[in-house]
Amino acid sequence: MIEVLAPGPYATVQDLGRPGYAHLGVPRSGAADSAALRLANRLVGNAEGAAGIELTFGGARLRFLEGAWVALTGAPCPLEAWAAHGMDAPFWLPPGAELRIGAPSRGLRTYLGVRGGIAVETVLGSRATDSLSGLGPAPLRRGTTLPIGPVTGLDPIAVDVAPPRAAPSPALRVLRGPRDDWFTHESLAALCAHPYAVTQDSNRVGVRLRGRALERAREGELPSEGMVEGAIQVPPSGQPIVFLADHPPTGGYPVIGVVASADLPSVAQLRPGDEVRFTWTTPRG
Repeated sequence: MIEVLAPGPYATVQDLGRPGYAHLGVPRSGAADSAALRLANRLVGNAEGAAGIELTFGGARLRFLEGAWVALTGAPCPLEAWAAHGMDAPFWLPPGAELRIGAPSRGLRTYLGVRGGIAVETVLGSRATDSLSGLGPAPLRRGTTLPIGPVTGLDPIAVDVAPPRAAPSPALRVLRGPRDDWFTHESLAALCAHPYAVTQDSNRVGVRLRGRALERAREGELPSEGMVEGAIQVPPSGQPIVFLADHPPTGGYPVIGVVASADLPSVAQLRPGDEVRFTWTTPRG
């Protein structure tokens, strides 16, 4: 059992989400940086889809009422516990130990994997907190207690430390969107010619950007149509929004492009004030 002494700015339980329900209006949700959650689980011998804790800008304090193996990945944070520990490596917390997680030096989201996984109840097959629909457990608050699942039958912990994560690409790769014909040629060029700044309004639904306005070649609005994670929607303001894990299944603004799936973890780690660039790419054969 884990007791939340302080959740930090925003903390939730996340796994790999609930795919397959978009036709019912249910977002997939799940970890915004799924690669980081998968790594945290591998480090403690869990299946990659086990539920962990997603911390937004660190700042959490957790008490482990039972001993547990844990690992933290994603945005690097200073850690304080009963002994010196670091990121991207499994370590043991004895019963009663308190884990303090500071603010990240870079990036935004940090993931705590616990051997056995966070064993809150499932909703539609997932333990993920969906900030848009309200499905899943409530965001963590002081006094929340989280059960840990059984460890019997799990793979042994076989890794001392994960290799360093590759540096993010200097520019996010973008595939042409299904509605790129709604934009002027100048706007298609401008998306990748100028940097955009991440605004304070960004969240798990989408990263809102500020920069060169993208002008449309058509007037009017689209009927709602299906959306995917990484879609770059452009509302009438011309300021793009990159959809993240809790994005709605449908949307009515035209999609100028879609961020390549391999670059979505980099999008999830963008913090307000960061600058981001895009570059056009083509699908692999």
